[in-house]
Amino acid sequence: MWATAWVLVLVIGFTQGTLRLDPLVDTQQGLIRGLRADDGDYSMFLGIPYAQVNEDNPFGNANPYPKFDDIFEAYDDSAICPQVEEFGNTIVGDLDCLHLNIYVPNKASSRNKLPVLVWIYGGGFTIGFANRYLYGPKFLIQHDVILVTLNYRLGPYGFMCLDTPDVPGNQGLKDQLLAMRWVKDNIGYFGGDTNKITLMGESAGAAAIEYHLYSNQERLFNQVILQSGSALSPWALVESDSSAPLKIAEHLGFQTDEVSEALAFLKDVDTKLVIAATSELEIKFRACVEKKFDNDEGFLTDHPQNLDVPKVRNIPVLTGFNNNEELVNYADKTVDKYLNVFNDLLEINFNYDDDFAAMEDIVRHFYIGDEEVSDEVKSSIADFSSDYRFTYPVQRSLKKFLENGAKDIFYYVFSYSGGRNFAKNKANVGAEGASHADEIGYLFDLSYDKATPSEDDQRIIDQMTTLWTNFVKYGNPTPDTTELLPFKWIPVTNETYNYLDIDEELTLKRRPFHDRLAFWELFFKANELKLKYRNEN
Repeated sequence: MWATAWVLVLVIGFTQGTLRLDPLVDTQQGLIRGLRADDGDYSMFLGIPYAQVNEDNPFGNANPYPKFDDIFEAYDDSAICPQVEEFGNTIVGDLDCLHLNIYVPNKASSRNKLPVLVWIYGGGFTIGFANRYLYGPKFLIQHDVILVTLNYRLGPYGFMCLDTPDVPGNQGLKDQLLAMRWVKDNIGYFGGDTNKITLMGESAGAAAIEYHLYSNQERLFNQVILQSGSALSPWALVESDSSAPLKIAEHLGFQTDEVSEALAFLKDVDTKLVIAATSELEIKFRACVEKKFDNDEGFLTDHPQNLDVPKVRNIPVLTGFNNNEELVNYADKTVDKYLNVFNDLLEINFNYDDDFAAMEDIVRHFYIGDEEVSDEVKSSIADFSSDYRFTYPVQRSLKKFLENGAKDIFYYVFSYSGGRNFAKNKANVGAEGASHADEIGYLFDLSYDKATPSEDDQRIIDQMTTLWTNFVKYGNPTPDTTELLPFKWIPVTNETYNYLDIDEELTLKRRPFHDRLAFWELFFKANELKLKYRNEN
C-alpha cells in the first residue's frame, strides 16, 4: 500500500485494453502525478523540476523551483541540458533542464520505507542526461530500492569559473546540491527512507560526488558508490579561465574586452550557438577551485589534494574502476594523436621545469622501455593513460577515505567483456577487457538496446545489481552468501587492499595492478612539491 501522502487517482485511459491507475503524491513542492510502469511493479515520476536557471544570469547559480500551483504531470523525461550529445553528435538541449526522475517500487509506503539510490551521470562535465534512453531503471528497481536520476548543467553553463560573485564556478555541482536537497525534503512522500540515501556516479559523476564530500556544504547522503572517477583525477578540475566568455562571444561575432559585456551578450544567444562555439574553440569546462567571497561560503574553495575529507567519516564507500579504462579511447587513435602523451598528461598535475623532464623519462621507461611511441606499444600507452587518469586517482582517493575514517570501503575491478559493454559496443571495439563506462550496461536497462541479454550477461546483471543494491540497503554488498554471491566481499584495510574482480567468475583478490600502482605511489611522493595547487589556497 502506498504512503499516506499518496492518493491513487483513476485516470480515464487504456493501456493494452486495461484501465490504468496512476499515483498522485503530495510533496512539499505540491502535487505530482506519475505513471505506472509497464515493464515491472513500479511507478515513474518523470521530469520533476527541482531548480530553475536565472534567465538574467544563465551561467550563474540556479534557484530552487517554486511550488506548483496545479498538479504537476510527471510524464516526460526528455529534458536535456545544452550539449553536443554523444549518440548523434548533434547539439541539443535548453536551460529548462534541471529535472529529476523518480522510480518507486509499488511496495514502498509510509510503513515500508525503502532505501534511496541517487544516480549522477558522467560525461566529462560536458555531456550527459538522466533519461531512460541510457539509464533505464528496470534492473535496479527490482531489488526494492527507489532510484532517482537527475540532470545538471554542463559545459559553459555548468562549469564556467570566472572568480566573480555572479559566476564563481561549479554551477553544475551546485545544481546537484539543489537536487539532493529536494530529494532529502521530498523523497519520504514517495515512500523513501531519508536516512538511507546513497549517491552513485560514474566517471565525472563519481568525481562530482567526491567533490560533495569535500565541499563546504551540508552532507545530504549516507553512503557513496564511486565508479571510475575521483576528485583527484587530472581531468576533473582545471584552473579558471576568465577569458572564456570573451573567446566565445568573439567567435559569435561580438568583440569586447569586458567580461560583463560578453556575458550580457551571451545570455541572450541561443544555447545551441554557445555550445557550438565552445566545441569549435575546444574550450574545456570542468570543476574549479572557487575564490572566496564575503557572505558566500562557496562550494569548493581549495584543491582536494590539500584537504581532509571529514564528511566521509563513518560512512560506507563502494569504489573501483574497469580493468582497461582507456581501451576504447586509444583503439581508434593514430600515433600522431599521442606522440607527446607522457608530457601532455603529466603536465596537467605537475609543474614542469628542467628537473621534471627527467621524471617524464622515468614514466616513459616504466611503461614502454626504450621503445619509441608507436602503434606497437599502444596497449602499454593505454595502460599509462588508464593508470594516470583513472586507476591511481581512484586508489589515491581510497587511501584518503581510509585516513579520514570511512566505515567500510569495498573495492572492485570490473573486468567482464560481454555483449552489454557499453563503451566498446558504442565504439565497435572488440578487444578483451572492460573499457571506461562498460559496466553501465550491467547496471541499467539500456532502453535503446532491445536485445535480450545472453545467459552470461544476465548473470553479471544479476550479480552487479544485487551487490550494488545490497550496499544501498545494508552498507554491505554481501550481507549473506548465496548461490549468486557465494562468498563475502571483504572491505579494504590499511594493510590489505582487498578487491572484488568482477569477471566471468567473481574472485576476491588483493591490490589490483600492484606493480603499476606502487610505481605511481612512489612517483607522487617523490614529486609532491611539484604538484600543482599544492601551496595555493
